[in-house]
Amino acid sequence: MIRLAAAEDLNAVLKIYGAARAFMRETGNPTQWGNSYPTKELLEEDIRKGNLYICEGNSIPRGVFMLMSAPEPTYAEIDGGWKSNKPYGTIHRVASGGGEKGIFKEILNFCKERFSHLRIDTHADNHVMQHLVKKGGFEYCGIIHLENGSPRLAYEYIAD
Repeated sequence: MIRLAAAEDLNAVLKIYGAARAFMRETGNPTQWGNSYPTKELLEEDIRKGNLYICEGNSIPRGVFMLMSAPEPTYAEIDGGWKSNKPYGTIHRVASGGGEKGIFKEILNFCKERFSHLRIDTHADNHVMQHLVKKGGFEYCGIIHLENGSPRLAYEYIAD
């Protein structure tokens, strides 16, 4: 089950992101989120805006992600090209607590039910996410740059 995150979920969400950062380090991706991303303040803002979601089973949070309908400012410029300029949903900060498979697929199904056009990006070292994104029907479109200039691989999904 997927639901909106609430303020009382913050500790569980922080724990999931901690586990995700550890997994990233173990799988050769130590710099994408470093030791502190996403910050507590950013997650509180996501919750306030109604953009943070919890993926849970047996009332236990297993995963978390951000989904927004507003245009992503860092997607305005791309070294490559988007397939469509129509309105889209953006998926960010996908994480799981580990130990359970299929969470990304569940998240993706949820997002695809709400948007027929989705965009997502990931770090070049995040081979796990690149595999999942491609398996989920996304196509590579090019490189975008975050506000701090860091490059990210950008993907797009458009329903048939």
